[in-house]
Amino acid sequence: MVTVTVDGVFTTDDLLALGRLVAERWTAGADGDWSVPAGTLEWSCLATADHAVDCVFAPATFLASRRTDRYPDMPIFTAGLDATVPQLVESLGVMCRLLVDVVDGAPAHVRAVLFGRSEPRLGTPADFVPRGGLELALHAHDVCAGLGIGFEPGVDLAGRLRDHTAGWAMWTNEFGRPMMPTDDPWGDLLLAAGRHR
Repeated sequence: MVTVTVDGVFTTDDLLALGRLVAERWTAGADGDWSVPAGTLEWSCLATADHAVDCVFAPATFLASRRTDRYPDMPIFTAGLDATVPQLVESLGVMCRLLVDVVDGAPAHVRAVLFGRSEPRLGTPADFVPRGGLELALHAHDVCAGLGIGFEPGVDLAGRLRDHTAGWAMWTNEFGRPMMPTDDPWGDLLLAAGRHR
């Protein structure tokens, strides 16, 4: 079993700030057509936003379960495909605070499954914050791209997210070599995830 260990640089305050930014952008696009594809994804903007909220909820359950062999066997969170934008925004705020509270309440020595595909990868409580933040940022980008509105976290926020996740599996290029960070951390994150501005 592999353990992911990185000094916590993407903090709970960063996650809450990211959640507020996403909520503001989704609210700005509330009158758009949420049935269109989210960026280059096949999912609609609504389905992708619903999934993004679950991507913040899921790490909280992973850590709270304290499982070290696999993800907990429980359903995902979904507001449903009939959800309104205000419901998605409220759900996102709740899930961000839930993840923060679970991380803050976990002793530093606790380890749980951070990634469950193939061989489970364990993380510290601090690693579950960027685990949720990374997927939230990327899927917020997808939703905003589909709606035709801008989304870009600030350089500092994106930089801390990139740096905290630098040792994770996504940080390899098509040849399996580590990607080199640039002075554009948001661009680095998008590129590592196969996305473009």
